Amino acid sequence: MKSRFGAEGGDVAFGPVFSPILVGVPAEQRETGTVLEALGLTEGEEAVYRFLVDAPSAAAELAAALDRPLSTVEEDLLALIGRGLVSRVAGAPVRHVAAPPSVALGGLLTARREELRTAELAIVALAEQHRMAATDRAVGDLIEVVTGVEAVRQRFLQIQWAATRQVRSFSTVPFVAVSPSDNTAENQGVERGVAYRVVVEREMLATPGVAAGTIDSVRRGVQVRVADKLPIKLMMADGELALVPLTTEPGGEPAAVLLHRSGLLAAVEALFEAVWLRAYPLRVDGADALEEHPEAAVTELDRKILALLLAGLTDEAVAGQLDLSLRTLQRRLRALMDLAGVRTRVQLGWHAARHDWA
Repeated sequence: MKSRFGAEGGDVAFGPVFSPILVGVPAEQRETGTVLEALGLTEGEEAVYRFLVDAPSAAAELAAALDRPLSTVEEDLLALIGRGLVSRVAGAPVRHVAAPPSVALGGLLTARREELRTAELAIVALAEQHRMAATDRAVGDLIEVVTGVEAVRQRFLQIQWAATRQVRSFSTVPFVAVSPSDNTAENQGVERGVAYRVVVEREMLATPGVAAGTIDSVRRGVQVRVADKLPIKLMMADGELALVPLTTEPGGEPAAVLLHRSGLLAAVEALFEAVWLRAYPLRVDGADALEEHPEAAVTELDRKILALLLAGLTDEAVAGQLDLSLRTLQRRLRALMDLAGVRTRVQLGWHAARHDWA
């Protein structure tokens, strides 16, 4: 669901151009001829190397062919020789030969991968250090007040990009800071394998364009449920970060509270799960319209599986009793957990008892 903290009338699209720190420069905005920039080559060095891949050449020939000053071409050649991408061949004049790309560029690629791996490990270490220090932080370090449209936008995107497992959100009306028509971070998060669970307020579905966006999200695998009324707006990444808007009415400067892992964040997480269990799943029917499912469809086989598990039998015993393969049983349990919107079997058992599934 394209859930976001909106602006009335769609005046402000949600989310600025992604920060290069997060996602880099979009491919369509990159200059041509700089494909190898990620390996440390400049545009000029790449042009020289590409020319030499076709045939050895002298510096003067390169300068003429590339329509560049001889001095800059010679500088690029020296840099390429230093990286092992080009070598000199004695003669009159001295010619330059490109090293095989699979060897020369492959080595640079391996080195860059190692650098990224080192950076990744450093991020993990810093995240753990941040987590360990959380208990000693002052309240001001655990709660950050974000003001202004741009700041709220940035935090909204950063929270979704920080998620590694799931994003949970409440979408309500009115839209205060950002329009609900453009949450590209959701699309990319789903592509990365992040699970999205969204509860929308029923009134929001009457807003122009929201129903169509919801249908698109459901088709892409976003789990969407509807509730008559939601207590707050919310965007939460895993159990680490949550953004809760402070402004609830149009007008004035948008503001939000960014919560780091703390007892308050745990309370917000519990609130989401409680509302999620009471909300109704939304599906897309054959007529391409949203359809509510007040109760998940549970088959007779599902009821037998749940009854046996609640009686204390193991997965292997249940599969044997019902003449099922263990894989089929576990796949069915996973489907039931998805229908119930829960993450553990204990929660599934509680949900099954509450809704008379077994």
